[in-house]
Amino acid sequence: MKPLYLASGSPRRRELLTQIGVPFSAVSADIDETPFPEESPSAYVERLARGKAEAGRRTVVAEPTFCVLGADTAVVLDGKILGKPVDEADACAMLMMLSGQEHEVLTAIAVLEGERCESRVVRSLVRFRPISREEAAAYWASGEPRDKAGGYGIQGLGAVFVAGLNGSYSAVVGLPVCETAELLGHFGIPCWQNLNAQ
Repeated sequence: MKPLYLASGSPRRRELLTQIGVPFSAVSADIDETPFPEESPSAYVERLARGKAEAGRRTVVAEPTFCVLGADTAVVLDGKILGKPVDEADACAMLMMLSGQEHEVLTAIAVLEGERCESRVVRSLVRFRPISREEAAAYWASGEPRDKAGGYGIQGLGAVFVAGLNGSYSAVVGLPVCETAELLGHFGIPCWQNLNAQ
């Protein structure tokens, strides 16, 4: 089986890839995440997922044939990308904007092998219940929102804000497992490999 490298430092993405039985090695993929002027949120996340896969490929030197998986997630409200909060005021402002509203979560995945790269963008809709300023401040104090797009994590303490979800839960966490398994299959990497090993 050809080796797979996950170009991400996200523990959530590592857990989701492990969950579907795909062996991998994690590599770092630091890229500039600044949006281009007039770039759509969908084009933005797809560009970053592909950029992370390419950055990850540059760190791998030992293997002759291998694949790299890159992913990126953006929280989008009224067409505006909400990135990772820079401080408490920023995080609380984001939560107040999301409070009582429905927003988009876009997650892009890209698989790269040699010069071939395939990518997908998965769109989910998340609806928040109303959030008080006190709750937003208490949530920031928990430490969870610091490295999260949109200032919340659906798989953690932030789940209490989520009144509804239309789409892929795993995509909102950071890696759409259905689409990831399909895309990896195009490159000859099956899921559930741990079942075959028993």
